Amino acid sequence: MQITAAEQNIIINELQAGNGINRAVHEGRRADFALFLSMFSHDIREVTPVDSIEEVVTSDDLLRKEFQLSEPQALRSSAPSYDTSAEQARQFQQGGMASAKLSHYLTPEALAYLPENTADLPEEVYHNLSYHQLRHLNTPDNTAKLPHHFYHQMNESHRRDTLNLHA
Repeated sequence: MQITAAEQNIIINELQAGNGINRAVHEGRRADFALFLSMFSHDIREVTPVDSIEEVVTSDDLLRKEFQLSEPQALRSSAPSYDTSAEQARQFQQGGMASAKLSHYLTPEALAYLPENTADLPEEVYHNLSYHQLRHLNTPDNTAKLPHHFYHQMNESHRRDTLNLHA
């Protein structure tokens, strides 16, 4: 494959063109200015200086495994967290505060016991919602979807109407 002279003289950004663009603008040479613009690279990665960054993959699971940490304390209750809480209460009744603390440190209980199946709302608020609001909360995808080219069609229709008015 042979490289032509035009392919060797690629202009990536304005700095490589020198003051030729400036002269073309000030002297009113539109053809030269258009030629310079057409020779620029359209790839933004070539125009913008970018340093490569080596990303170190770390996650909570990897760090917990490396430092031999237990699972994090759950923020919200689930079905097994009620059993854990009952076991800690039993430990407190039988062995006192030290036994309950040890049980909590080994298997921490959830920080908050929130009601389930209420769309993350308090029960008082959830039960005061209307039927339509409950229906919107309980549908899996409650966003109204518009046709894909709806705004483009609206704009095109508006342009046609304005052209018909002026014609």
